[in-house]
Amino acid sequence: MTLPPPGALLRGALAAAALLALCWLVGGQAALGRIDPALLLPLWPLPLAGLAWTARRVSGTERRATFIVAIALTLIGQALLAAWLAGAFPWLQLVLSAVGGSAAAVGADRVVQAARPRWLLRAPLIAAAILGWFAAAHGLLEIAYRAPAPRAVPVTMMTSLPLRWSGGDLAAMLAEGARDDPALDRIARGGPLRLVDSLADHPLARGDALLLAHPPALAPRDLVAIDAFVRGGGRAVILADALSSWPPRHPLGDPRNPPVTSLLTPLLDHWGITLAAAPNAETRPIAVDVGGAHLRLFSAGRFTQAPPACMRIAGGHLLHCRIGQGDAWLVGDADMLFAPLWQPQPRWAAHLRRADTMEWLDARLRGGAARGWLRPLWIGAAAD
Repeated sequence: MTLPPPGALLRGALAAAALLALCWLVGGQAALGRIDPALLLPLWPLPLAGLAWTARRVSGTERRATFIVAIALTLIGQALLAAWLAGAFPWLQLVLSAVGGSAAAVGADRVVQAARPRWLLRAPLIAAAILGWFAAAHGLLEIAYRAPAPRAVPVTMMTSLPLRWSGGDLAAMLAEGARDDPALDRIARGGPLRLVDSLADHPLARGDALLLAHPPALAPRDLVAIDAFVRGGGRAVILADALSSWPPRHPLGDPRNPPVTSLLTPLLDHWGITLAAAPNAETRPIAVDVGGAHLRLFSAGRFTQAPPACMRIAGGHLLHCRIGQGDAWLVGDADMLFAPLWQPQPRWAAHLRRADTMEWLDARLRGGAARGWLRPLWIGAAAD
């Protein structure tokens, strides 16, 4: 086997280093806490076009060797980073990136080597091609990362969090229009959603799902209705925040703000579950891995006591319980719904999400898978 010429090795290695740095700094890996090789896909053309230009005067054989070295070293670097930072070998993402890199290399080489049009006209065409590739690649990734649509199971929700009409005060809503919080919009996108202030007055139908997101103090009859629904075979997700850090809409001390800590203690006591206080010194979100889904929690409490029918997950931050004939997931945090902890960056790119929170909720409430063809490779998530 003949080694590539020294010039090809040097140019290829420099291009690979540039690609790895570009993906880490600009492609979203550092900002999102993900080490996905698929995030290379939109970024291939620009460095490879530069590589094609620097190698424009060498032979075709050396140019091909240069591109092969650049693509191979980039993919090897991504594979090693994925194994080191996420403990995974994402072969499907690597194959997708390899195909994309090869196509970008062929296109860049042909454009640079073409005799016409002149460079004055060719530069805008190259820029347009790079922008078109960028948009098409992100469109492809959006499809590849998209989780299958869940069944349209009706969800009934009780919450004290300011999710409805979250535009601020009345003057702001009149000026800008009332709008729901992104978390509420995202949950409603999966199927019918109703917000109620009493389950006793608005009972759940058979087959519905229940989401309790840090609700206010509940009347005894509502606690009885929740217990009866779950024991009768219902599906529930309960976010019982031990220390709510949700930004208050009203002045501190105003009873319209969410309670500082969970008021579900009577229900949890009835089920034999104890939620401990959250650490006061926590200053940043923590990442936990729950069955492959990445959740970001903030000032989350731990469930220190639970019956044998409950499984402790992520160091006790979550419980998965069989209660009677029903299924309940309990999370010691409701701040996980706060949009900056999960929303994509930028917002138009759903595949560039910061956490799997909403996909995980959809799967727990409505069934189905929480991941698409490709799944994010989260850096350093703490698995149970």
